Amino acid sequence: MNGDTTGPWTATVLTLFPEMFPGSLGLSLAGRARAQGRWALETVDIRDFARDKHRSVDDSPAGGGSGMVLRPDILAAALDATRARDETAGVTRPAIYLSPRGPRVDQGFVRDLASGPGVVLLCGRYEGVDERLIEARAIREASLGDFVLSGGEPAAIVLLDAAVRLLPGVLGDPEGLKEESFESGLLEYPHYTRPSVWEGRPVPPVLLSGDHEKVRQWRLEQARRITRERRPDLWARYVMQSPRGGTRGVEG
Repeated sequence: MNGDTTGPWTATVLTLFPEMFPGSLGLSLAGRARAQGRWALETVDIRDFARDKHRSVDDSPAGGGSGMVLRPDILAAALDATRARDETAGVTRPAIYLSPRGPRVDQGFVRDLASGPGVVLLCGRYEGVDERLIEARAIREASLGDFVLSGGEPAAIVLLDAAVRLLPGVLGDPEGLKEESFESGLLEYPHYTRPSVWEGRPVPPVLLSGDHEKVRQWRLEQARRITRERRPDLWARYVMQSPRGGTRGVEG
């Protein structure tokens, strides 16, 4: 990990499967940005902190039941080593445990993450981690949605992808971020390109008109319509936050 407090945004992933990284984070935007030094990624193999020759990191659940639980002493040793290096570097990064129990990640959560110095992600496996670790180390929990994965690694990759693309210099056109889904509280408007007619379906004429104000208004109307129809929860929030009620220009 970079010890310079002015260094790149840094993600540290505590995992039993470090070979799963960088995965897709080594490609496309995230991969190029990492190669350019705009962000850094390191993995910590939790098994390196095991205390027996078998490198055991889990044990059976107290009270009985199926599966295994990751031990708090092993995980704490891995996390404490990472935090000790952060302290030496004068950096404070949030530690996040990716868990279905946590609050659901949204674009605001990702923006906050990207605005800091980085993040430490704990990837669970089996039945999860000992609750005492979460309490004793003040670890935040976060969920990508109401579903269960075989481990936290895929969720970590998704979360990091979302955060890295918001870092300065990563996206070719930073203005494009302003029109993406969730940035304005709305889902994004539909996109079209050539050919102007495909299988009898034309590009909406307004997009070919050259009138930038009409294009802007059409895109806003479409974003509102799609949000209202597909995500009533987002639409209700948008209406509450809009000074004009969010209804101007929306088709009935």
